[in-house]
Amino acid sequence: MTTSSISALPRPLPASEDRKLVGPPPRRRPFTTTLLVPTLNEIDGMRSVMPLVSREWVDQILILDGGSTDGTTEYALEHGYDLVVQRRPGIRFAYMDALPHITGDVILTFSPDGNSLPHLIPVVLDKLQEGHDMVIASRYLEGAKSDDDDLLTAFGNWLFTRTVNLLYRGSYTDVMVIYRAYWREMISALDLDKDSSYSTPEWLFQTLISWEPLLSVRAIKQRLKIAEIPGDEPARVGGERKLRIFKWGAAYYFQFWRELLFWRKPLVRTWGQSLLDLASESPTIDDRG
Repeated sequence: MTTSSISALPRPLPASEDRKLVGPPPRRRPFTTTLLVPTLNEIDGMRSVMPLVSREWVDQILILDGGSTDGTTEYALEHGYDLVVQRRPGIRFAYMDALPHITGDVILTFSPDGNSLPHLIPVVLDKLQEGHDMVIASRYLEGAKSDDDDLLTAFGNWLFTRTVNLLYRGSYTDVMVIYRAYWREMISALDLDKDSSYSTPEWLFQTLISWEPLLSVRAIKQRLKIAEIPGDEPARVGGERKLRIFKWGAAYYFQFWRELLFWRKPLVRTWGQSLLDLASESPTIDDRG
């Protein structure tokens, strides 16, 4: 790739059938991490998936709820997770409501509906610790697969990723997925927190969209260091699919093309100093050998 570099790791083993935690042992990191978990009536997934998430992997687990009525919020409080209930509809506004409560230097967004494999959490963070700005758990890299895709969503994800790569000289395999880690300060650096970044496509298509696709585009426009690891997407566990395929798809596709003409901003890097400090103290960032 001639701009932002996207690298990959060997495909991790799947989670064990006996539901034991799988992954590297906890390690001290030069940054803190918030696992941000958006929910809306996901009690089945919470009961099935969240016990597989070790609290030792991250510094904060923050449940971001969209107004569940099935016991999701009660489950979160009973298990000692931090909880924010969004005040405005739409996942983008939910993220904005959560921001003041996020304590981590790094945000790792995670779906508790079964689509995100818990044992990849430390793998994603290991890759970020190598010096990347963003790490994506790609559903389409090196044999990874999505069991949640149908023909329409599979085509849409291929089209969106192909379009971004062509327009911005990238080599992504998955620009849309929620399962990714990035530095919290990138949100303001890339203007993800500005309504003006979304107002036109949202007005045109009468919908509210998220910021992961725009994050993918602006990260590559700013030539940030991006990595992908392979990550299967299992079928969802209970609950209802929240996708609004046609409205969201149209809004995102318009947004990708609009970015060619709009949004230019000098990059002011305010994140990752802890990794630079660590690198200056030792010959390598990663101690796995």
